Amino acid sequence: MIASVLVANRGEIACRVFHTCRDLGIATVAVHSDPDASALHVREADAAVRLPGAAPAETYLRGELIVKAALAAGADAVHPGYGFLSENAGFARAVLDAGLIWIGPPPEAIEAMASKTRAKELMGLAPLDARTLTEADLPVLVKAAAGGGGRGMRIVRSLAALPGELEAASSEAASAFGDGEVFVEPYVEDGRHVEVQILADTHGTVWALGTRDCSLQRRHQKVIEESPAPGLPGDLVDALHAQAVRAARAVGYTGAGTVEFLVGRDGRAHFLEMNTRLQVEHPVTEAVFGIDLVAMQLAVAEGAALPPDPPRATGHAVEARLYAEDPASGWTPQTGVLHELSVPTHPPLTAGAGAALAPGAVGVRPWGGAPPASGGSALRAAGGASVVPGGSEPHHGGGASRPEGPTGRALASGGSALGAEGGTPPASGTPAPRPEGGASLAPGGSVPHAGGGPVRPEGPAGYAPAAPAAPWVRVDNGYADGDAIGVHYDPLIAKVVAWAPTRAEAVRRLAHALRRARLHGPVTNRDLLVRSLEHPDFAEACFDTGFYERRLRELTGPRPGEAHAAVAAALADAAARRGRFGGAWRNLPSQDQVKTYNGHEVRYRPTRDGGYELPGTPGVRAVEATESRVRLETDGVVRAYDVAVHGDSVYVDSPAGAHTLTAHPRFTDPTARAEPGSLLAPMPGTVVRVGDGVHEGARVVQGQPLVWLEAMKMEHRIVSPASGTLTALHAHPGRQVEVGTLLAVVQEVPEAQEDIAS
Repeated sequence: MIASVLVANRGEIACRVFHTCRDLGIATVAVHSDPDASALHVREADAAVRLPGAAPAETYLRGELIVKAALAAGADAVHPGYGFLSENAGFARAVLDAGLIWIGPPPEAIEAMASKTRAKELMGLAPLDARTLTEADLPVLVKAAAGGGGRGMRIVRSLAALPGELEAASSEAASAFGDGEVFVEPYVEDGRHVEVQILADTHGTVWALGTRDCSLQRRHQKVIEESPAPGLPGDLVDALHAQAVRAARAVGYTGAGTVEFLVGRDGRAHFLEMNTRLQVEHPVTEAVFGIDLVAMQLAVAEGAALPPDPPRATGHAVEARLYAEDPASGWTPQTGVLHELSVPTHPPLTAGAGAALAPGAVGVRPWGGAPPASGGSALRAAGGASVVPGGSEPHHGGGASRPEGPTGRALASGGSALGAEGGTPPASGTPAPRPEGGASLAPGGSVPHAGGGPVRPEGPAGYAPAAPAAPWVRVDNGYADGDAIGVHYDPLIAKVVAWAPTRAEAVRRLAHALRRARLHGPVTNRDLLVRSLEHPDFAEACFDTGFYERRLRELTGPRPGEAHAAVAAALADAAARRGRFGGAWRNLPSQDQVKTYNGHEVRYRPTRDGGYELPGTPGVRAVEATESRVRLETDGVVRAYDVAVHGDSVYVDSPAGAHTLTAHPRFTDPTARAEPGSLLAPMPGTVVRVGDGVHEGARVVQGQPLVWLEAMKMEHRIVSPASGTLTALHAHPGRQVEVGTLLAVVQEVPEAQEDIAS
């Protein structure tokens, strides 16, 4: 039996694994870089070991340091998570050679499939030869042989661009995965990205757990995923399942893995790769099949046998990845303090011994797909409270804490979710049992599922169908209130998952949860996610991997309601100042006050009865104004706005949406001081390279890549804004830069002078 697990990763996946381990009574060990010293996954673990340094190559990609950390902390098993070393056969061997349990497939299977070039050869396919490509072969995709997540991938549409894209992809892959090998394959235009989750034990059983659609992507990294993939013919689904199982059996696979395909407009499926690890989007599969994949990974690693057939799928699940990034500005990653992260549940759920959660409760994390009321993780009951670290109050029993209120008591450490005060133990929240010696998984027991009750093995089928349940929302977060989002790692803040009996209900539930979430801090892609989920093409499942390339402008345009949010911000500020100065306001003559937010000028006049008039906003009346909440009546309809101030940013949340406002620019616009032709860093990051032949005095052409910045494990090219002479170059590899740092200056040469010079 596994007693202690080290997770060789960070962020939300480490928190995710820790939660299941805690429910199973398994101790947890975190590893962390210096920037992650106080990160959420470190706070969640029972023990933590420092990996000195900041860059992944110095820390999370140092397999020997991680093995040493596991031994030092007394762990007897290592879970790789995803990314970093999760598909590194050498690391898997090092774990096994150290006498530790590897929670993943055999190193030989990783070698066969983790390299996409070798995987294609195994499947009877072969990559293209970059040396013999012709225009007829275009477009092509340059792709990293190791790893995933969209890193080390480039679409190439001209032969002239191929050498530079090969170099850029190789550099990015080496930084992210420690392996710079890349290859070239045909690029399927307007295809759908469909994958099959597999789970295999050491006794020869392989499950194909349905399909997932992951077509909504930016930079080849998934943004919205769902299960099952909508609109696929039954014979195609059967063929994908068969090919996935065949691939797993071909390499003697064990544990959880994913086989990925591109489905073209002609309905043909093209094998992409096999990811020999857990996927970011695994919660949607957990939701519809009612299983905890991490618990089952642990069980398989202990030698448990799967039932002959997988459980039956129920309902539909959709996941949205919440990133700290600005989609409207080229998906640039954002940094800063996350002041508040909360996601509401609706309708209100129950926890503990039946005490009702207040409306607006947050942090629902029904691990394994169980409804939160039936023994999911702890719930915070205060309206609008934050998602708690790892999705639960710090505890060791895996049960829900009791909300403050009429009963007002929390479960004691070690208590079960529904066992308090005479309640029954949570069958649906119980992780999958892990018998030793190859015994059948969950004999007579239960596995959590989306239906709210136990799924019990019954005969050859192994599992009974799940019963219908009310829709729910799950949040897998890697950050909590007050955490700083830095430049070194992926900008994923959290994943929000909704399950419902039908796709339409699940999509609506997810959009509602995201719209009402309180996200105070760096710019995020939240609005893009909501607009994507509500787009008619998504509703009709008419999409492909080019969805954002074609629709990004319409999905990131101005949103209505900002003017009224500015009014709310101004009145909340006035109420706060009135509260500080007390009755002094009544001694002042009534006159217009003016505040401007994001270009919206707000005129208001305090009244002697404590209210406010809005002479500059016809048709709008202030019903109530406090420093944290404002109610406005517009054309007879009253709407509430919650207002929070952090520094010089004002966050206004309402049922119609959220707005971030500033009374004055937070940072002075660096372009206002910079001379013409200046290239400024658009984000904080590290200079990883400078273009060949780029030096002071060099002639450059418009659009020529000059400098490459790495931020959050992705490379970003800084190109020349015009043709001319490079008069200054302040960038060199390894330099850390902040937003607005001057990198280079290009002095533009007028066309007439170019003609004379030539």
